[in-house]
Amino acid sequence: MVDHNYVGYDFFVKPLSPAVEILIAQLGAAGFESFIETEQGVSAYISKNDWNEAILNDIQILNSDEFKISFSFDEIEQTNWNAEWEKNFHPIEVDGRVTVRAPFHEKPATDFDIVIEPKMSFGTGHHETTHMMIAYILNNDFTDKKVLDMGCGTGVLAILAEMKGAKSIDAIDYDNWCYLNSIENVERNQCKHITVLEGDAKLLENRDYQVILANINRNILLRDMSIYVNCLNDKGTLFLSGFYKEDKSIIISKCKTFGLEHRETLEQNNWVALKLTR
Repeated sequence: MVDHNYVGYDFFVKPLSPAVEILIAQLGAAGFESFIETEQGVSAYISKNDWNEAILNDIQILNSDEFKISFSFDEIEQTNWNAEWEKNFHPIEVDGRVTVRAPFHEKPATDFDIVIEPKMSFGTGHHETTHMMIAYILNNDFTDKKVLDMGCGTGVLAILAEMKGAKSIDAIDYDNWCYLNSIENVERNQCKHITVLEGDAKLLENRDYQVILANINRNILLRDMSIYVNCLNDKGTLFLSGFYKEDKSIIISKCKTFGLEHRETLEQNNWVALKLTR
């Protein structure tokens, strides 16, 4: 008889970034199917059929001296699987205007209703960085704009950009699961102006945008900043997040070397988001 139970792990991570992203990527390669980011780290789930006692042996980040990661795990009955998702994945509301929810949540009364299946992807809106990027989209003009959502995760920022009137959006992520999940979420929200692409900043050659959204970790932002600037139109706007308050000065300094002007800062629980213009 086939066993359809799951094994669930709760990982407690310090510091969270970029450890959680690395951990999820390595767990995904090991066969874990679903992830939920938490305030302490991440919960990860794998079919019991694919699980073995040595499943974490090749998860290199667990042996890193840079991060402190502990975990616990338990078997989850199949009959409780949907309940486990509902228990852990709660709808979020930003500024009373947008709701990000799963299909099993009730339809809200907010102006914008985004329905996603988070699966193994990032950017559900629960993390402070996504929350702040959503706030930026809400409070800025996207009407008829050509937009890039770099490191799109679930595609939630691209979806909201279309809801705010963007006429053309590229949503890019190097992670295959994020790519597939974004396609699913774009279709689920009946978006017509979003193109989802799998890859990294190399895809940006010969492209141009009026608005760029990049919610990625500090090292990638610093590495690829020149590429973002090269495809940002004159008077274009760049929104950045994915880094801590202590990284703010180095990010702004890097942006200024490319002629960008810092316009606004948002902060939540030591996480930062920036608005810059060319």
